[in-house]
Amino acid sequence: MDIAGIAKLSTSMAETGNAQEVGLAMLKKSQDIAASTATQLLDAVQPAPSVQNLPSHLGNTINTKA
Repeated sequence: MDIAGIAKLSTSMAETGNAQEVGLAMLKKSQDIAASTATQLLDAVQPAPSVQNLPSHLGNTINTKA
């Protein structure tokens, strides 16, 4: 292997490492954005109002023949 081949291999490896670092940084940033969006969506969900006007006997049994 000559000097030019070693230099070319070294440059190629450095470029690949830089590309991987950039890709990893973009992945982490997109995961942060997705987590932030999910947190905002969960915070925006309103709890379901409880129903107080139902008779007390409702919800005590399950109809298994239907």
